[in-house]
Amino acid sequence: MRRFLGVDKEIIQQIEAILPKERIFLDLAERYSYSYDASFGQYLPDIVVQPQSTSDISELVKLANRHLIPIYPRGAATSLSGGPLPVHGGMVLDLSCLNEKLIIDRENMLAIVSPGVVTAKIHQKAEEAGLFYPPDPSSSLVATIGGNLAENSSGPKGLKYGTTKEYVIGLEVVTPTGEIIRTGGKTVKNVTGYDLTRLIVGSEGTLGIITEAILRLIPKPGARKTLLATFPKLIDSGQTITKILSSGILPSAMELMDQACIHAVENYRPSGLPLEAEALLIIEVDGHLSAVDEEIRKCQHLCLETGASQVKIANSEEERAAIWKARRLVSPAITRMGPTKISEDATVPRSMIPEMMKKLKEIREKYELNLVVFGHAGDGNLHPNIITDQRNTAEMKKVENAVSEIFQAAVQLGGTLSGEHGIGLMKSPYMEMELGEIGLLMMKKIKEAWDPNNILNPGKIFPVPGKTKVALV
Repeated sequence: MRRFLGVDKEIIQQIEAILPKERIFLDLAERYSYSYDASFGQYLPDIVVQPQSTSDISELVKLANRHLIPIYPRGAATSLSGGPLPVHGGMVLDLSCLNEKLIIDRENMLAIVSPGVVTAKIHQKAEEAGLFYPPDPSSSLVATIGGNLAENSSGPKGLKYGTTKEYVIGLEVVTPTGEIIRTGGKTVKNVTGYDLTRLIVGSEGTLGIITEAILRLIPKPGARKTLLATFPKLIDSGQTITKILSSGILPSAMELMDQACIHAVENYRPSGLPLEAEALLIIEVDGHLSAVDEEIRKCQHLCLETGASQVKIANSEEERAAIWKARRLVSPAITRMGPTKISEDATVPRSMIPEMMKKLKEIREKYELNLVVFGHAGDGNLHPNIITDQRNTAEMKKVENAVSEIFQAAVQLGGTLSGEHGIGLMKSPYMEMELGEIGLLMMKKIKEAWDPNNILNPGKIFPVPGKTKVALV
């Protein structure tokens, strides 16, 4: 694969024939800002471009195929797995400028959006129409919908409403060779041929560049109630989750914060959280008002029955917002605990949550690391985060081993490497551990058939031969 290096005048002229010069960035300072995402890796692209239309992207991809230049699609770069990092240099496509389309089709209960639209704006416009778009990643205030679709990132409401892929029914896509195709459409039912829509969602920019999406919306729930439960023992919070889910109640969200998270939030922005607690659970139910009242009281009773020391039900929208604000502060709060944050999202079956919590505690103590746990515990999507310092070579070696053991534990418990962050660069060495040799080979064959020149987001998902774990130093 060719390194572009930003010195080939002929290629630059060809790019300038597609885009105006102000949308092409070759200066080192400008390119540097595109060398990282929300993970800790850093790779400098050779050129950055800002296409403004599907046809722009199509022409750029065709050019890249002619000259074998790697292309890295990028939204707001909130990826925690190194998804958009230009590991082979080449060309970064900044899609954040493709944000002109946000249409709410109330009659058909759809949203038609450009990839650069910020996800929170879709929530806002849908609710203004009395509708609801359930996928709600913690980064939704800044993340773009194209990145959400590429990573299949979903957030806390996946427990009740399912993941992002359940709400994508149509796409416009530029293929790895530069053609423009449409998959799915505006109909809820569509079984014409292979489901290419589902294949592209979650493919992390390796099989196509999404230029438009048709999203399914649902009626906005009539009521919702939220509680905050405090637990003296972390293991009890895990048992509470499984007990509530087996009781016949399906909350819209069940979020976990361990003691380290609680302390981090209180140090970052005091919110009145109990510092002595080993864990907090945030539980939300929604639906018809009478059913919601009954279910939240039942959740309160089950929390107390399984060891909660205190349960507070929000009695106003302000109290509810305060509870969720504390949860959303977790990620920025723990970032302040150290210069390097390794964010994982190993996911296990719900019944295995207590066992996975036990494994995480053992790993923390074994390697003596600052490991904090939070996440969407109701669907088994835990987020173990290790706060460290990348400059400390000895500690980073321990982190490497700890990360490997986290993934091994998740897979051994019947889980998966990732619930929503994606594989990207960070988790590719572990793919065969979960999928097996043949399962991984089938994915490689799809990639090779769609992208014969390996142009789109190379270096992601598939492991480098001989590399059995992520190298952090």
